[in-house]
Amino acid sequence: MTTKLYQKDVYIRTWSARVTGCRTDDEGAILYLDSTAFFPEGGGQSCDTGYIEFCLNDEPRIIKVTDVQEDGDEVAHRAEGAVFPPEGTEVTCSLNWARRFDNMQRHCGEHILSGIFYSRCGGVNRGFHMGEDYMTIDISLEEDPGNPEFSRPEVIDEELAAECELMANRVIWSDAPVHVFRFDSRAEAEKMPLRKKLAFDEDISIVCVGSPEEASDCVACCGTHPGTAGQVGLIKILKVENYKGMFRIFFEAGERALKDYAFKHRMLTDLAGEYSSSVEDFPARLKAQEHKIAELKNNLFTVKKAYLAGEQVRLDKMLADTTGPLLFTLDNMSMDDAFTLAKNYMGKPACMGRLILIYVPGETSFILVSDGNPHCGKLVKEYASFYKGKGGGSDTNARAIFSSEEDAMLFADLLDKHLR
Repeated sequence: MTTKLYQKDVYIRTWSARVTGCRTDDEGAILYLDSTAFFPEGGGQSCDTGYIEFCLNDEPRIIKVTDVQEDGDEVAHRAEGAVFPPEGTEVTCSLNWARRFDNMQRHCGEHILSGIFYSRCGGVNRGFHMGEDYMTIDISLEEDPGNPEFSRPEVIDEELAAECELMANRVIWSDAPVHVFRFDSRAEAEKMPLRKKLAFDEDISIVCVGSPEEASDCVACCGTHPGTAGQVGLIKILKVENYKGMFRIFFEAGERALKDYAFKHRMLTDLAGEYSSSVEDFPARLKAQEHKIAELKNNLFTVKKAYLAGEQVRLDKMLADTTGPLLFTLDNMSMDDAFTLAKNYMGKPACMGRLILIYVPGETSFILVSDGNPHCGKLVKEYASFYKGKGGGSDTNARAIFSSEEDAMLFADLLDKHLR
């Protein structure tokens, strides 16, 4: 059996051990040690990483531990390196402490927040995920909180989430002790004030935030946690979503929560500065700016509508004064505006049995429109590919798209010659 030092003291960072087994493969090696503080992946928590140092032929060596998994009663360490220590070698191990403490803060934060949702509103944690960018818990409102001060709500809204967040942080500020109790039998473990039923019968670890008599949370868990709630530092709920009849709580804890706040505060400060506003006045300033933009959009729509009406008069005059296919240039507009203009001619007598190509300078495409004769979609399908173009449409309208303005104009010239 591997002696699991992380069960005895989560603050061990370096230790000595002996290699009890080593096997190599294409990815490196799997090492077994007689004792380890490397926590193996489990209980929703990622594994520890770090380094193993040893001497081989009086030459110092170091290999990197990248993955740790339980293997029966032993712990398997995935290692990367050029040379690996054979069985019986004495080694010195060191944790990536930043990763370990990050996991401790986040995992304990999850315990505290889950315990608060349970005691505040009878919310049972039915799922936990510790991701790289955030953590989630899936809370099912299914039990009576058993507290005369609270009753089971119908939903977890922003107001209730904020209340639970504050209660969780008050647990942190109280610096409540975090105890790990180990039991050999279910009967002994069930004497604890558990918020969740046990799923196994022996070798049971119970994590209790606060004393068993006045616990903020008490649940079976094999992960690593700090000695006091105060070391979690901070819990911040990011958002709440409905999820399969439950409520998915997105949140962060510890240094990650602080970094998230710092990033968003800096972003908000920068945005407020762009509007020459303080952070406090920024929402009102932004709302006023949005109102101004809405007015400008309305004015632009009115002006654009009048402009297109004038362009339609110009196009009608050109149709009356010319014969054959007509290339019409629509200045200072977009292709969407060109399509709006084209709608006035699709399948209508105003086309006078002719093809109209509406072109916007700077674009590399045309809107083709007719009364159905000639067939716009067929023209694009048959001739656009001559100039590396593509597109399609119906008998009364189509769009032809090219990679360059030169190719677009060659296509227009071809249609003019073909149809004339």
